[in-house]
Amino acid sequence: MNREKKIIHTSVVGIIGNVLLVTGKAIIGLIAGSISIILDAINNLTDTLSSIVTIIGTKLSAKKPDKKHPYGHGRVEYLTSLAVSIIILVTGGSAIYQSINSLIKGDTAEYSDISFIIISLAILVKVGLGLYFRKVAKKVNSDALKGSGTDALFDSLLSLATLIGALVARFTGVFIEGYLGILIGLFIIKTGVEILKDAVSSIIGERASNEFAIAIKQTVNSFPEVIGSYDLILNNYGHNRSIGSIHIEVDDSLTAKEIHPLTRKIAQEVYLKFGVILTIGIYASNTSNPEIREIRKDVYKLMDVYSNIKQIHGFYVDEQLKTISFDILISFDEEKPDELRKQIISDMKNKHPNYEYYVVIDNDFSE
Repeated sequence: MNREKKIIHTSVVGIIGNVLLVTGKAIIGLIAGSISIILDAINNLTDTLSSIVTIIGTKLSAKKPDKKHPYGHGRVEYLTSLAVSIIILVTGGSAIYQSINSLIKGDTAEYSDISFIIISLAILVKVGLGLYFRKVAKKVNSDALKGSGTDALFDSLLSLATLIGALVARFTGVFIEGYLGILIGLFIIKTGVEILKDAVSSIIGERASNEFAIAIKQTVNSFPEVIGSYDLILNNYGHNRSIGSIHIEVDDSLTAKEIHPLTRKIAQEVYLKFGVILTIGIYASNTSNPEIREIRKDVYKLMDVYSNIKQIHGFYVDEQLKTISFDILISFDEEKPDELRKQIISDMKNKHPNYEYYVVIDNDFSE
């Protein structure tokens, strides 16, 4: 079963389970006159909506690229996670509102033995659904399913609060379900905010994970002609849909006829292993001249002088034009990168005044 079918199948299981829970809880809640059980039923109804949203989002994200969206529709999944987080927030807010309203009105309820059985079964079903959703979410890397699973687990807590409140009311005559509903509602809202933050962060565009970036660079560096790899940029367009670029340093004696098949092989290897479409740029290493090697050493010593310089690469000296160019990778902690760049050029001019310097500032896009 492929990823899309797995997510849809899991969501359908959730819909069926929640419809059964809604039906059972609604009947018991109306008979017992319990606001918490009715609230719990409404909560399960929103879970059904969450699963429907996940199915719609999954189907839309699987659409093929078109002229208007040449990168595909994979980012729809991030919008799905956003929608699920909003559903969770509404659920939490509703739980708090209904609980406060219940306390103000002084609502009481009468619980039968069947009520306890239904609520207990509901807790087991929701825990099972929650764990199932999260297990599949981890396997297929779906934030929407993960959100639905988290929501289901918190729903089981809401049902547990309902059960505790019912037991206390049954044996002591004290009705505490309103207070428990407020507490659980706050936890639900906290979870909704966390999922919302993750969804928004994904939509804005996140840095690639260190493990993923390092693995790609290791693959690129495994080719014997590659001296080093730099400037890895990855743009994510959904699950396993990334387009990026990278610079490789090669010996300046290589010809275009040699570089062309090399970049083709690297791009193919990265795509087959990671599903990333990679554009490859070239840095030429020209350190055969002893004078140039000394200049290069002085350039790389700058990293010891300025703590916010994370890396220097792309070093090249044009002896005819008397120019030196290189890139500096600067930490996001550096508040004045342009001033740092000017200071670096000044330092190098003091040591090697016969050259003009072209220094490019790189952003720290990946590890």
